[in-house]
Amino acid sequence: MEVARSLDVSAVASAPAGEDARIGPNAVIQLAAALRARFGKGGGRQVFAVAGHLPLFHQPPQEMVEEATAAALYRALFAVLPAEIAADVAADAGTRTANYVLANRIPMMAQRLLKTMPVTLAGPLLLKAIARNAWTFAGSGQVRTESCGRHFAVEIAANPMAMPGCAWHQAVFQRLFAVLVAPEITVRHPRCCHEGARSCRFEIFAS
Repeated sequence: MEVARSLDVSAVASAPAGEDARIGPNAVIQLAAALRARFGKGGGRQVFAVAGHLPLFHQPPQEMVEEATAAALYRALFAVLPAEIAADVAADAGTRTANYVLANRIPMMAQRLLKTMPVTLAGPLLLKAIARNAWTFAGSGQVRTESCGRHFAVEIAANPMAMPGCAWHQAVFQRLFAVLVAPEITVRHPRCCHEGARSCRFEIFAS
């Protein structure tokens, strides 16, 4: 289908050979932006410093980053800040990441077409795009998707970006589905690698 081809953006269609342990730079870029928005221009320096990646706070990456780098930054986020605030910042970073994808990665024609489709068609098409570009948000994690009517799911086995509550991933999926599939979206996270599960599961419900 034309929509499916439009969503399968060639620039992010597959991971470069030998770089399967890398993740999209927005996991880092948008974390710095969310920290600045919350704490001011210099806010977040400590998080990046504790993670051992202070230079990335001042000079955002322009290419894919090692997933270990991104994971270390989010671990530091929860180590430095109270859990509730850290989760809020992670969610803001996830929303900003989704906004970047909407502005730069999914053609407007495809977005307009998705918005005119029934949820039962738009949801599976968006899931297909998510699965094709999974390495940008899951790195080396193994991703599979499911759809049944107005209920969708994304599962990431061995999620390298797992964190308490996985607020970053939840926010990414929440924003993408709310804009492209249905305005009223609920995302649940019943299973998490951070808590010892083999996979992180995100269940997405369209009202």
